[in-house]
Amino acid sequence: MEKNKLNSAPVFQAFSYTVVSLIALVCLLPFIVLISGSISDESQVLAKGYSFLPRGFSLDAYAFIFRNPADVLSGYRVSLIVAIVGTTLSLLISTMAAYVMYRKEVKYRNQLAFFLFFTTLFNGGLAPYFIWITSYLHLKNTLAVLILVPMFNVMYVLILRSFIQGSVPEPLIESAKIDGAGDFRIFWQMVMPLCKPALASIGLFTILAYWNDWWTPMMFTDKDQYVPLQYLLYKMLSSINMSAAMAQHVSNIDTPKETFKLAMTVIATGPIVILFPFLQQYFVKGITIGAVKG
Repeated sequence: MEKNKLNSAPVFQAFSYTVVSLIALVCLLPFIVLISGSISDESQVLAKGYSFLPRGFSLDAYAFIFRNPADVLSGYRVSLIVAIVGTTLSLLISTMAAYVMYRKEVKYRNQLAFFLFFTTLFNGGLAPYFIWITSYLHLKNTLAVLILVPMFNVMYVLILRSFIQGSVPEPLIESAKIDGAGDFRIFWQMVMPLCKPALASIGLFTILAYWNDWWTPMMFTDKDQYVPLQYLLYKMLSSINMSAAMAQHVSNIDTPKETFKLAMTVIATGPIVILFPFLQQYFVKGITIGAVKG
């Protein structure tokens, strides 16, 4: 029986790899259609639809996006600064808040957790929020508003608190305090390294939120130097839709529409697709950490 198990193991492994490869290929197909459509001819796409191979090779959509390359490069620069700085500060502050609510000697930690959770159920409304940001904090038309507004997510704080409770043993904290370590040293040298899987997972969602955020700049900025990539592409798409409406009355307007949307998606998602493989190992570790402890 042991021999039969050994003989069947390679077959099962090959079958598993085949199934996973097919699933990965199915997940890859939309990206192939996306890239193919972005380099297709607009008239061919409108006439025959999308396909896995380009229909009449054309770079008109990319040429339209990069007709002012300085604007696109500026959008990339703003998006990268906001995403990197915002994600770093968000993870640091969220982990600090989670660690404070984890420590049992903090007297009102449960009340603080309830206060934070309460803010996810109710808010003051858009108008008071806008007045508070612009008139009292004076953050309009600053880079800080793009970083601070989306920075704090209460659910991530609660998730990190639960992760710390399950991953950082209390005796480890007590022994460090007996050895003379302060709270900040314990947090930085012991808690943060143990939270890497959770920080990587939450960090990816946070950087995605920053990268895809176009609502904040639309609300709080009207200067070109503070326009991130997503909002710049949103304005380009709006101008194309306006051109499409005008094309009903003006016959010489010819701008890519469908292919532009696909090219816009390729440009916007490229950096995130490149970033994901570097964080994959932490996702796997985060999934298996509970099983290893069991």
